[in-house]
Amino acid sequence: MTHRDVDWYPLRLTTPVKQHVFGGRALPDRLGRAGLPSGRIAETWEVSDVDGDEASVRQGPLAGVRLRELALRHPQSLVGRGWRGPRFPLLTKFIDAARPLPVHLHADDEAARRQGEPNGKTEAWHILDARPGATALAGVRPGVGRERLRRALLEQDFDAVLRRLPVRAGQTLYVPAGTLHSFGPGTLVYEIEQTSDLQEHAMRHRMEDGSPLGDEEWHANIDALLEQWRPEHRPEFVPGLRLPADDGAQRVFLCAGPYFALERWQVPARVSLAHSFTTALVLSNAGAPAVLTTGGRSEELGRAETVLLPAALGRVRVDGPADVLAGYLPDLATDVRRPLTAAGHGPAAVAALGEGLD
Repeated sequence: MTHRDVDWYPLRLTTPVKQHVFGGRALPDRLGRAGLPSGRIAETWEVSDVDGDEASVRQGPLAGVRLRELALRHPQSLVGRGWRGPRFPLLTKFIDAARPLPVHLHADDEAARRQGEPNGKTEAWHILDARPGATALAGVRPGVGRERLRRALLEQDFDAVLRRLPVRAGQTLYVPAGTLHSFGPGTLVYEIEQTSDLQEHAMRHRMEDGSPLGDEEWHANIDALLEQWRPEHRPEFVPGLRLPADDGAQRVFLCAGPYFALERWQVPARVSLAHSFTTALVLSNAGAPAVLTTGGRSEELGRAETVLLPAALGRVRVDGPADVLAGYLPDLATDVRRPLTAAGHGPAAVAALGEGLD
C-alpha cells in the first residue's frame, strides 16, 4: 500500500486509559469526556505509539489499522517533512492529578539508547485547571549535589531539594528529559511528549495501585534515577505568546522545542480560524464541541476528544466557538520563531517557550 492508495481523512484513534492511584474524575466531570470507565481516571493517552499501548484507527476505511503501521508505511503523507522513525513521534495525554504524581524523571535520548530504546522523553504540561494553591515540583534547587539528593530521596523529603512552583491554569511548563518532577493534587493537565514510557520513580509505592515497594527494588529505582538525572534543568512556567488571527481568533504558542510544539487556538463564535500544516497535527478539544473542516469534509470534535490530521491533508478550518490544543513537529525557525518575531515578541520571550529557540 503506497500513500497514493490512501484517501486520508481525520483519524480517530483508540485511547488507552490509565486508572493509576493518583487519578480522580475530573476528565468526565469537568472536561466532559464521554465513554470513560467508572472509578478513578488518571490518564487518557490521546495519541500513542508506545509499545503495549499502540493506538489503532477507530473509524473509516483505515479502521483497525495500527498507528505504527501507518507511520512506517506512509511516513511522508502521515507525519510529513521527510520524517523517518520506528514509531509515531508524538504522545499526548489528558492527566488528572487528583492526588500528587510520583516524583520521577524520564530518560533523555542518550540514556534511552543505552536501554535499547530509540528515544527518551522530553515533555510539556499545559495546565487546564488547578485548584487555588496548587503547586508542581520541577528540577533540583541550585547547589544540590548527587549525594544530598540521594539522602533526601531516601528520606522522601522532596521539598528539601526540589523546586516547588505555583501552578495556574493557562500556563505551560516545558520539561526536558532528566528533570525530576511531579504535580498535583488538584491539577488537570494536557501533556505532549516524545513517544516513550521510560521513567524512574523515587517513591516507596507503585503509581498503578499504591502497593508498597520492597527496599531492594526501591533503592535500585533511586540509583537508576540518579544515573539519568540532569541537574542543570530548572524549567519555569510561561503564559504563552499570542499570535492574533482574523476577527478576534488567536493562536497562543504554549511551548516549542526540537521534539514538539503546542499551541492553543481560541476562536470566538461566528468566526473561523484556517491553518495550513506540513506535519501531522494532533487536535484535542479543551472546550465545547467544535466543528473542523479538512479534506473536503466537516465533523464535530466533542468535549475532550482528539483527532489526528495526517500531513497530507495540509489545511484545516476550525469554526468558533472553539478552544482547541494543536500539537505538531515543528520547524523551529519557520513555524515558531519567524511568526512570533513578526508579531513583535522578543528573542528572550520566544526562547523561554522551550529548547532550541535561542
